[in-house]
Amino acid sequence: MADAILKNILSQYNKKKIKAEFEAEQRKQELYKKYPKLQSIDDKLTSLAISTTKSLINNNDKSLLNSLNESIDKLKSEKNKILKSINISEDYFKPNYDCIICKDSGYITNSDYTTSMCSCLKQRLYDEQYNKANISNLDTQNFDNFSDLLYSDIVDENKYHTNISPRENINLIKDICLNFIENFDDKNQKNLLFTGNTGLGKTFLSSCIANEIIKKGKNVLYQTAPVMLDSIIDYRFGKLNSTNILDSILNVDLLIIDDLGTECMNNMKFTEIFNIINTRLLNQNKITKTIISTNLSLKNLYSNYDERIVSRIVGNYDICYFFGDDIRFKKRNI
Repeated sequence: MADAILKNILSQYNKKKIKAEFEAEQRKQELYKKYPKLQSIDDKLTSLAISTTKSLINNNDKSLLNSLNESIDKLKSEKNKILKSINISEDYFKPNYDCIICKDSGYITNSDYTTSMCSCLKQRLYDEQYNKANISNLDTQNFDNFSDLLYSDIVDENKYHTNISPRENINLIKDICLNFIENFDDKNQKNLLFTGNTGLGKTFLSSCIANEIIKKGKNVLYQTAPVMLDSIIDYRFGKLNSTNILDSILNVDLLIIDDLGTECMNNMKFTEIFNIINTRLLNQNKITKTIISTNLSLKNLYSNYDERIVSRIVGNYDICYFFGDDIRFKKRNI
């Protein structure tokens, strides 16, 4: 199944790459028709580049090499003047790849000349294999669509046991989220626990963070607690023929665990949750962060889970308490 998904994604990548390079070549040829001088310069630059390479290989004649480089510099200067006069940059000639790191190939060459999977391809695999099953609208849930107007600006200490309004609270949480994103690579930056009733924006803000972290070239795995734990248990009992899911959960840059508290718990699952939280906190080879979202209060977490689990969360997570009225009903009326 995983091999079929990878093969399909790579096929899509190859089509995108060919299309981007074809369109770039078309743009170049159209420009050559309007400005033949540009083609003449590019042809000369190609010829000089070949001559320079031959010079380096055959005799490494410094005087000849300097002369070739001077000619190349003059031609480049002439080309830049033409491009500037017609208000076109050098980027006009480059293919518009979706990923400039791997140029839509899915793989990058490392400093030791080995190849490895690009972060964009890893993320596509996560999305296809896991994320789509857990969250359907990751693309639309972003900070551009965040609105604090969905939250009341009325302070109700009797109801919420705090002297700030739901609107002020959600803006404070948003600031915490933005700080989390900005300092993601800081080992001292705490993880996040989102707690509060349903319909208050926990999943939405998790997705907002996911989008920004992906933009940083990092990978995000989004799992609901029930699905995640069932997958691990299936692997432990040999029902799942792959270590990919467990390795990804333990080592992905950002793991988002949604709906903690909705799973059917037993001692084995308690152990797995502790192992996930603890392993990700102690990872030595890379910085890994976790966001946990739950409808349970901190008091209920202590009641439902082993003290070791909750103590890890309290000590290593910034706790964001969501409160207010269910914003999903307000969205329907907008």
